[in-house]
Amino acid sequence: MNNPKNPTLKRTLGLSSLIAICVGVVVGQGPLITILPGVGINPSGFLVAILIAFVLALGYVFTFTELALMMPKAGGISTYTEVAIGHLPAIVITITGYLGIAVFAGAADLFLLDYVMDALYPDTFGRFGLWVYIAIIVLNILGIEVFATVQNLLAFIMLAALVVIGIAGISSSETQDIPFNEMLAGFASLDWSILSLTVLAVWAFVGMEFVCPLVEETKQPERNLPRAMIISCFILLFVYGSIALAGYHKVPGNELVESSIPHWLLVKSIFGENARLLMAILAITAAATCFSTGIASISRMMYGMAKNNQLPSVFKLVHPKFKTPWFGIIFQCSLALAVYLIFQDSQNVVILLMISCSAIFLMIYIMAHVDLIILRKKYPDFPRPYRSPLFPIFQILGIIGMIYLLINNSPSPEMTRSVYLNAGLFTGVTTVFAVLWIKYRMKKPYFKGESIEKIL
Repeated sequence: MNNPKNPTLKRTLGLSSLIAICVGVVVGQGPLITILPGVGINPSGFLVAILIAFVLALGYVFTFTELALMMPKAGGISTYTEVAIGHLPAIVITITGYLGIAVFAGAADLFLLDYVMDALYPDTFGRFGLWVYIAIIVLNILGIEVFATVQNLLAFIMLAALVVIGIAGISSSETQDIPFNEMLAGFASLDWSILSLTVLAVWAFVGMEFVCPLVEETKQPERNLPRAMIISCFILLFVYGSIALAGYHKVPGNELVESSIPHWLLVKSIFGENARLLMAILAITAAATCFSTGIASISRMMYGMAKNNQLPSVFKLVHPKFKTPWFGIIFQCSLALAVYLIFQDSQNVVILLMISCSAIFLMIYIMAHVDLIILRKKYPDFPRPYRSPLFPIFQILGIIGMIYLLINNSPSPEMTRSVYLNAGLFTGVTTVFAVLWIKYRMKKPYFKGESIEKIL
């Protein structure tokens, strides 16, 4: 029985909830504003890029699933790296990675929701995203059951809307007069330039590992976690493949490339100007699913780190009634809101925040692959409820592919420098904190992995 003075997390998440969480963090507006311009640039090449991104995603899904079930703790990548390499890289990659994602992606989704609502209903709702974000914060504090129920509903609505848009766009008789066989003919002239399109396509698959820190709240994790992540991968391939084909079929490529909200162009081309309400529901649901999954997952990572003494103990505070890590939720959301409020009048802030977020995701996936390779060698006989297939092929391909994407992360050298500056500043501040915290508070070596038996 849990001590009421020291409440812990409880297992309430089944397979459907896990799929909703995996898919929910990915089916936001971010992928839509990268997928559609990608197909506008090079339709044939972009479909190949989606398949490349899918293979890279399967690789990180296999890696995270093995790690999460080998060490079923809320700390996520922090726990895996702590055992594989040591405390310094564990703290740096987790805070830079997931707290950075919470800040950059949270602010970007807030801006996107505001932009779409203002385009649909000018001068009507003001800072609409702010109120949606606050509502999602409250729901997450109220409990994981409330979160799971809302997340299941939001993910279902979002997926249904995207499937309807994709199928309606592909099957529509009113097209831009470019037949699909012209796209097929384009496959014959593909070259290595398609790799640059993978930078845009990878957005369709990032974030599914957010479900891993919820392993302590998952029913039958050995069965449900692998199924949820792999099923989600295929769902996303189908959904975004359909959206890409619909965009090619319905909207001229130059318009998809030049628009800041290309998904509205697609919806409008299929359903007409009267589809404003559908687009508003799509935008609100997309933002809410991303907000909800990010808040739930990252707060659990910080909870797990605090339990391992890698963060101040205040982060392991769990609400006595709702059993949720309320301080971590409020802390991460406050940072995202600060960025949102500070950069209200900045130009091109959304694409910069999104690419910065993407670069951080890639850093996390590279680290996870490295962790798994080290742990296979360090603990060859340790029980593993799930083993990554074809090891280490997916891991090596993932590391190489993601380093390439990290180097070629944006369409211009100027934006690349800004991305490196954002990620570098966040990493620098985190590293200073980690060095001081480990030396004066933890009093442990920086690069000595903890015993896995001790962690468990």
